[in-house]
Amino acid sequence: MFKEYSQYDAMGLAKLIDDGQISPKEALLAAIDRADRLNPKLNAIIHRFDDRALAACDTLPKGAFFGVPFLLKDLLYEYAGEPLCMGSRSVRITPKIDNEIVKRIKQAGLNCFGKTNTPEFGLIITTEPKAYGPAHNPFLHGYSTGGSSGGSAAAVASGIVPMAASGDGGGSIRFPAAWCGVFGLKPTRGRNPISSVLGEDWLGAVANHVITRSVRDSAMMLDVLNGAELGAPFILPSDCFYQASQTAPKRLKIALHQRPLVANTPIDKDVMDCLHTTAKQLADMGHIIEEAEPDVDIERLWQDFLVVVGCHTAYLIDDIARTHGKAMIASLETQTQNLAMFGRSMTVLDLLNAKQGWHSVRYQVDKLLQDYDVILCPTVPTPAVPHGQLPPKPVDEFMMNLSNPFKFGKLLLKSGIVEKLSHPVQSKIAFTMLANITGMPAMSMPLGLSRDGLPIGVQMIARLNDEKTLFAIAGEMERAGYFIQTPVAD
Repeated sequence: MFKEYSQYDAMGLAKLIDDGQISPKEALLAAIDRADRLNPKLNAIIHRFDDRALAACDTLPKGAFFGVPFLLKDLLYEYAGEPLCMGSRSVRITPKIDNEIVKRIKQAGLNCFGKTNTPEFGLIITTEPKAYGPAHNPFLHGYSTGGSSGGSAAAVASGIVPMAASGDGGGSIRFPAAWCGVFGLKPTRGRNPISSVLGEDWLGAVANHVITRSVRDSAMMLDVLNGAELGAPFILPSDCFYQASQTAPKRLKIALHQRPLVANTPIDKDVMDCLHTTAKQLADMGHIIEEAEPDVDIERLWQDFLVVVGCHTAYLIDDIARTHGKAMIASLETQTQNLAMFGRSMTVLDLLNAKQGWHSVRYQVDKLLQDYDVILCPTVPTPAVPHGQLPPKPVDEFMMNLSNPFKFGKLLLKSGIVEKLSHPVQSKIAFTMLANITGMPAMSMPLGLSRDGLPIGVQMIARLNDEKTLFAIAGEMERAGYFIQTPVAD
């Protein structure tokens, strides 16, 4: 058994394999061994196909990550012959062909052997689905991994795999990366494939990429994945992101953004201390830090976001029922049904007004980035919280069930009930959803620990199509030794 497996990032493993020091099978067996030992406590992986991966060891393409074990998120990654359940108790779709992003993953030589835990449809920012149970934070059992890519983040942080597939609609790469102490980048809107059927998801807010332990793995993986798929609504210029991750950035002018974009959102003292420490480290490196805030209507921001996500959730449920039968949506979680009810209550005009609101946000952030190269802010306002805090309480589910058969969305919005019920989740994405709304690239770097030993992530947002600056500054921070160590030891 290759005992040093968890000490390597993906590029390190790929080099060992390419040099003939270990074989793809030895790497996979090491990953399987760690999954067998660690996953019963973590619940990061919800589906395995080890035999298929073992059989593939002799036929893997000689790509950039030849022979490296890999896990797919159980959402938006369609792997032929394996179930796609989207974190749901009733959805079980078995694709006949790989979708484009999975094809590119395979072409890179990655060896997929399982699917990671995710909340139903990726709709909540904690991975505690009723279908599979909660994923546990590798830093502290019983605490959330974040979501929706929480299973992927836990698998990477624990050393089961050096990187795993992820997706981000309101912070779902950066949020779990922050809470699990790993690196997560959400690329520019349209940079990576989403789905040739969807074209874009949540009006383009959703982006696919990976969660990693090293900056260079994320950059190289973006080199592998980026580029339009058939039917893509955006065509972006390609670039060499790996090279940027190995190059020191120019002197940057950085906007320090400290105001949460959801009202009544307290920021944990440890998070603020970590943010200010990071700002000082960057200043010591020669960068210019100035306090500056995007001029955004925060009351409209969360309402517009809810309208977009609600309408798209209603569409997704209807599409699954129409395509695969109503049995597929028979046991959806209460909060999923409630969000769909909210979406069905909206009109086309409501959705267009929300879209226009997003354009206004984009305009204001573009104005800010005329004067600054990047925005520096917290990833999440708090460190990880115990399981049970973020999903709806039984009394909230009871209220949701009463309203679900009706189109009460607008009435509930005016009454303040929607704000009350959604605040625990929306307040946690008070810094991440800005990049989804604008389409801009953003990353979470693991730069601190709370007094309880839980990871703290610090976020940077760059101009559209400027992932290179993010990788350059992240690489500089990583080389300086500012990244915390992930708990990959048994």
